Amino acid sequence: MRLSGKFLAPALLLLSSLMLPSLSFATSGTDFSNGGGTLSGTNVGLSLTGSTLVAVNGYNGGGLITGDLGTVTFTTGALSGGSLQMGGSFAPGGTFTIDGNGTGGLPNGVLFSGTFSGTVTWTLTTLANSTHNYTLTGVVTGTMGGMSVSGVTVQLTINTGKGFFNGSTTISGGDTTVAASVPEPSTLALFGTGAFAFAGALRRKLLAAL
Repeated sequence: MRLSGKFLAPALLLLSSLMLPSLSFATSGTDFSNGGGTLSGTNVGLSLTGSTLVAVNGYNGGGLITGDLGTVTFTTGALSGGSLQMGGSFAPGGTFTIDGNGTGGLPNGVLFSGTFSGTVTWTLTTLANSTHNYTLTGVVTGTMGGMSVSGVTVQLTINTGKGFFNGSTTISGGDTTVAASVPEPSTLALFGTGAFAFAGALRRKLLAAL
């Protein structure tokens, strides 16, 4: 099942409200939200393709821009612990790229280019009805507008039913926030709390739609 626009818009608004207060940096950050796309991979690593950039807030000091704004793609390092089916972790490395398409005053080209600079967490959550979701969370570093930035990304898959990840699934929604300074450990802990709160709320919306 692919998350429709009916549920993606409120989900992304909810995600932004949960993430932005949690991600406190020494300087103001830029927030990128994405939806859809195929997350696929093996023990060698996961990759996201075809995910649409649907909202940007704070780029070059600007306000909120929404619409079909570009794409979000990434690859992770290799599986370093656990399993693809039951949850685990991936080594640092890979690539993380956010491209704009010129809409809403954004550049037509690379907005952010970087890599996963720490362990990427791949978390399985089993719901009360025995169906499953996965959440990918990781710290990213790279460049944006010629400036070095760091931040955090969270990507939530669609509900995979009672089966487990079989090598390919769809992203229901994701959020990446970057800034010119590195978030403190306490910030990352708060981010994790917000991420799981968002995931739970979105899962409830998905279940209600079934």
